[in-house]
Amino acid sequence: MTSDLASSPAHDRQCRIRSMRTKAAFIGATALISATLSVPTFAQPAPQQQKPNIVLIVSDDTGYGDLGPYGGGEGRGMPTPNIDRLSQEGMTFFSFYAQPSCTPGRAAMQTGRIPNRSGMTTVAFQGQGGGLPAAEWTLGSVLKQAGYRTFFSGKWHLGEADYALPIAQGYDEMKDCFLYHLNAYTYGDPNWFPDMSPELREMFQKVTKGALSGNAGQPAREDFKVNGEYVNTPDKGVVGIPFLDEYVEKASLDYLDRAAQSGGPFFMSINFMKVHQPNLPAPDYVHKSLSKSKYADSVVELDARIGRVMDKIRQVGGNNTLVFYTTDNGAWQDVYPDSGYTPFRGTKGTLREGGNRVPAIAWWPGKIKADTRNHEIVGGLDLMATFASAAGTKLPERDRAGQPIIFDSYDMSPVLYGTGKSERKSWFYFTENELSPGAIRVNNYKFQFNLRGDDGSATGGLAVDTNLGWKGAEKYVATVPQVFDLWQDPQERYDIFMNNFTERTWMGVVMEEELKKIMATYVQYPPRPVQGYGYTGPLTLSDYQRFQTVREELAKGGVHIPLPTGN
Repeated sequence: MTSDLASSPAHDRQCRIRSMRTKAAFIGATALISATLSVPTFAQPAPQQQKPNIVLIVSDDTGYGDLGPYGGGEGRGMPTPNIDRLSQEGMTFFSFYAQPSCTPGRAAMQTGRIPNRSGMTTVAFQGQGGGLPAAEWTLGSVLKQAGYRTFFSGKWHLGEADYALPIAQGYDEMKDCFLYHLNAYTYGDPNWFPDMSPELREMFQKVTKGALSGNAGQPAREDFKVNGEYVNTPDKGVVGIPFLDEYVEKASLDYLDRAAQSGGPFFMSINFMKVHQPNLPAPDYVHKSLSKSKYADSVVELDARIGRVMDKIRQVGGNNTLVFYTTDNGAWQDVYPDSGYTPFRGTKGTLREGGNRVPAIAWWPGKIKADTRNHEIVGGLDLMATFASAAGTKLPERDRAGQPIIFDSYDMSPVLYGTGKSERKSWFYFTENELSPGAIRVNNYKFQFNLRGDDGSATGGLAVDTNLGWKGAEKYVATVPQVFDLWQDPQERYDIFMNNFTERTWMGVVMEEELKKIMATYVQYPPRPVQGYGYTGPLTLSDYQRFQTVREELAKGGVHIPLPTGN
């Protein structure tokens, strides 16, 4: 029996209100439980930093004192506003070292190893084949393993055999790659050497390869031949020296556009042909420098092309791009006036500072502090470890043939990011045929053991013989080495090994320890066979009579006295 109260309208209304409240509470609780269960019990990892793009820009034979950041530029009659801006936005190095000539300089940058380890102390003459051994790692092959797309354009100068080309050495693509120094393209040009026999000219024209392009895993194709004239006719199969860097620039800009659309990190090795002699500026740059000389015009052209590459990098995403600019070796002072300038003693081809200390600038907005100057001992050898670090990968412990390998590269990241000092405290200087270094720098002191090519004779246009880096004595035997304080005497003018003011013979202990370190590595990691031979003196009759090995070598292949490359 139901009471009148329970069945009244007021009671029904209260029941409905309680029911609605209960349902709302249940729905709210259910939502809270659902929301709670949907949250994981561990913290979400922060998104990983995308690997940076890396661009290496290399010029040829550019003098330390030619560029604005080093006191040159307008003061040398050749304004360099784009390189000036690069310096203002990045880090400029003042104790950055290369090797004393083209092939070893480029080999050191590409492999991160002193050139006598790879055998790339010089390069074989055109038509002789050979080149960078297939077992070597390069910047391209190391970064490719780290997930990078890789690209090469411009001067290679590390051999012409198929296994030695960029597309066989870790580069996915090469566009307008040139295998030689600029002089090599003039040998078969009748306007340069009209006295050459037709047979010899035909040989040079046949063996000298022009602009090569292609992709990894495919044969390289020759886009056009190269000569020493003001001609730009790729449709007719020939382009002159003055226009080559135009093609390097165009190929690089095109790749930057394509890379920006593809996503993922990329590495570019951009190698301009200028300012190696003969300096023939492109028509748009003739007499555009203040001094109106061919070399100065060519520096202005180089600066403009670097500027356009940098503009494109800034446009397509420069905030995550590490750019490094440098050159392959010290200035070729002897080729007056078609040559670079350095405030240091010596020239390309010698163990002096003028042959080895080069301009270098690093740029990475937000990572490298703008307008900074650095004086630590670093060099082209260190690009390998530095780029690997930026890419988040380790250097291989075995070469590409599976054998143990050693690198001579130090990570410059602490220097670039301002977090610390370089681990490198010394630099070893080599010329073509040296296994032990001809000079060693430790901190501010330099020991000069071998005075090859520079025993105090005058250099330049007034010298009895120019190009002393190669035409000088192979070595200068002295009882004791020379010692220089490169802080107080960067021009190596005052030998302080022992004089009436003071003496630094005690530094010999330090230098000996450094020498022992590098010499010990040759036991576990033997150098590869050299890829090109220089002249090491006459083979005498007494040698022939005394040494059976000499006769055996004669029977095998004769004596090698190649034309001097000087590059």
